[in-house]
This record gives sequence, C-alpha cells and structure tokens, in this order.
Amino acid sequence: MTDPTAGTNWPLARPYRLSLDSYARITGVHPELVRRLVTLGLLEITRDAEGNLWFAPSQVREMATIQRLHLRLNLSYASLGLVMDLLDRIADLERSQRRSRSDRGFPWT
Repeated sequence: MTDPTAGTNWPLARPYRLSLDSYARITGVHPELVRRLVTLGLLEITRDAEGNLWFAPSQVREMATIQRLHLRLNLSYASLGLVMDLLDRIADLERSQRRSRSDRGFPWT
C-alpha cells in the first residue's frame, strides 16, 4: 500500500498575511481606496475561498511607495502602475550592472 501524501510538501506554518481591514488600518488608507488599487493592479493580493482579500506584509511598503509617488509627483493612481514598473526595471538594471561589475572585480560605486 502506498502513502497518498508521499512527495507532498505541507507548509509548517500558515503564512503571515493581513486582512483588508488590518492592511487599511496599518497603512492609513481607506479600504475602498485599497480595493481600487488592487483593481488597478498596483497591489498584489491573494484571495481565500470566500473571496476575501489578503495582503503580504511586503505590500505595506508598496503602499508607502504608492502614496509617496502620488503625493510628491502629483500622479494619478491610474498612472502609477507605469511609473512603478519603470522604477522596478531601473532597480533590476542597477542590480545586474552591480553584479557584472563585481564579477569583473570592479567596485559598483
């Protein structure tokens, strides 16, 4: 007889995540605005079987970035997706440039 769970990976603990209300409270943003940002694709979420929104703790930092860009650059929330994608690409390029320079023995600064 074979074990049906053989080869199955089970998490040792439930991942820490934030509900919509707790995320809104921590970030200081109204839950309806959080829902809109999720709809725009600016925040990554997971949904449970009941359709509730759950946020990883890393999304608190994302909200800080969204708010900072919105307030300092006076950008609409709809345009923030493009700006955040460009900032991510710049960060990726800088990381790859640092790696290639360090591989050649040059300091990255």
